[in-house]
Amino acid sequence: MSRRALTLTVAGILTLLLGIVGALLPVPYVVLSPGPTENTIGDVKGKPVISIEGRQTYPTSGTLRLVTVAYQGGPGSRIDLLSALRGWLDPTIAVVPEETIFPPTSTAEQVDQQNTEEMTSSQDDATAAALTELKIPFTSVVTVASVQKGLPADGKFKRGDEITAVDGVTVTDRESVAAAVRKHKPGQRVDFTVNRAGQSTTVAAPTIAAQDGTPVVGVTMRIGYKFPFKVEINVGDVGGPSAGMMFSLGIVDKLTPGEMTGGKAIAGTGTITPDGQVGPIGGIQQKMVGAREDGAVFFLTPAGNCAEAVKAVPDGLKLVKVDTLHGAVQAVDAIRTGGPTESCPAG
Repeated sequence: MSRRALTLTVAGILTLLLGIVGALLPVPYVVLSPGPTENTIGDVKGKPVISIEGRQTYPTSGTLRLVTVAYQGGPGSRIDLLSALRGWLDPTIAVVPEETIFPPTSTAEQVDQQNTEEMTSSQDDATAAALTELKIPFTSVVTVASVQKGLPADGKFKRGDEITAVDGVTVTDRESVAAAVRKHKPGQRVDFTVNRAGQSTTVAAPTIAAQDGTPVVGVTMRIGYKFPFKVEINVGDVGGPSAGMMFSLGIVDKLTPGEMTGGKAIAGTGTITPDGQVGPIGGIQQKMVGAREDGAVFFLTPAGNCAEAVKAVPDGLKLVKVDTLHGAVQAVDAIRTGGPTESCPAG
């Protein structure tokens, strides 16, 4: 073999090897694909998705299906370039920069914890929204969502503690707790009255200055609720807040006479607030594909997602625009009876 031919052969082999290595190198992207769906008025692994104890419930039929997005990549498990290229070629899959989904410094454990906390909060808000829609009274409480390690609250508070007073003054929401803490200078003691496992106790912690100088003790709070009966939601490994509206609809269906869907195959998505406002979510294209693959004919779409959804709606799936839980209930009633529904407007 001539020197020139040998040089070309070696160069070709090196180029091929570099291409293979480059294709296998991790890249800071996340692949989003259609995830599993669950019928909120059905069962998962032999157990009802929504269980209600202490209140009369009624039979249901059809589907009110929550939808999810599966993802590859993210903190601790970056995808390779080949996986990203395959995703770019598939119209049902999205490949997005990692930082658009996850905070830059987050770990896989922090992501899982955040998803779990968001799901728990979403389930509580969904129950509150359903009971608000049905005009069933309940009470709100301020609870500890998490405690930051290394800050004064660490080891003193527990997740789920109900904060009922600060320095002897009753508090009813997160802002009143935060305002009471801000009255103290860094290093000053704050006395919290806490309901823990049904027992009232006092928890004392000094404040510390945050980066902006604001006095804090190191707890993250959320609004919890005391409902007049037990509502339990079982969805396995599903995380995040985007199933809130569908949980609320499932609860409303179970608590009201008559079968809300009339046997129709309905799916949907959207966050929910305790007063019933429906918010937009991410991954709408993948969620629509998953809904259609699992038999949905109607898709309840948050108004804030309509513009994006109409550009990629799968064949055979009808988008129904909703912006409140009350509107979603009315839309499902219209679907059952064959009445008019509000569609997402064309872009």
